[in-house]
Amino acid sequence: MLIIVTALSFLTACQPDDVGNGNGILGPELDASFTVNPVPEKTNTYSLKAVATNYIGSKWDMGNGAGTFIGKSEETIAFPDKGTYTVVHTALGIGGQSYSSSQNIIVETSDPIAGNMVQGGKFENADDWSKWTILNITPTSGSTFWTFAPGSANVSFPVSGNQAIYQAINVDANTNYKIDMVVSSPAGIVNTWFEVYCLTTVPVQGSDYGNVGAEGVNGLNFWVGCGITPFNGLLSALSCVGKFNGVVTFPTSGTVYLVIKCGSQVPGNSITVKNVEMRRVS
Repeated sequence: MLIIVTALSFLTACQPDDVGNGNGILGPELDASFTVNPVPEKTNTYSLKAVATNYIGSKWDMGNGAGTFIGKSEETIAFPDKGTYTVVHTALGIGGQSYSSSQNIIVETSDPIAGNMVQGGKFENADDWSKWTILNITPTSGSTFWTFAPGSANVSFPVSGNQAIYQAINVDANTNYKIDMVVSSPAGIVNTWFEVYCLTTVPVQGSDYGNVGAEGVNGLNFWVGCGITPFNGLLSALSCVGKFNGVVTFPTSGTVYLVIKCGSQVPGNSITVKNVEMRRVS
């Protein structure tokens, strides 16, 4: 018994008073830098490779709005849209330590195949906002339902009503297009509908637009059962009406109208829209 007590006392004495404060398992400062090289014969595609390997894991943020993910020391990323992307690599070491390094990747032109066909879909500034036209479906009683802010469009209802925003887009015949966007509401919706259309029908001020059952791409609907609790995510994942995968095809080439419509029977509802996209898909 004396031997056991003595051994336990020795082990206890070897432990630090506070975890993370002199625990003896932290390694040297990590080098999180990485190289960036274009991938030959692939549009707007880059190979990222960490310079050092003396750590236990890597996290990446590609600067495209998708957030951070656990990855490998080498990653390949494609940027279909023109812009500047700040890529951040975080090296993860023993003891919970981490060090980060970042680089800007400048994409000069959008991918002609996979690029976003929606203009001003990020709602970043007045130039983006000008790409959208407000479609007044019902009298607003002095209230503007759709408003724009840096990075988003918001539809709210101080009174009941129905209003949309839209823009014209040129498409090719017999080509699949995927339409999606990020939608959020901190409280969910009550007696409210949110519908997305992409049709050849020209929007007319003072008139309703579309039939969600027959023509709608995606949507939220209080009565069907989606959007009634707080939400924040891709419309394609949250939708409960329309074509749930958001893919549309047109028999002839020409002009179509992307229409985002929202209506409510009661005041107080609000939905925020970000990153509206329409891309060619196989």
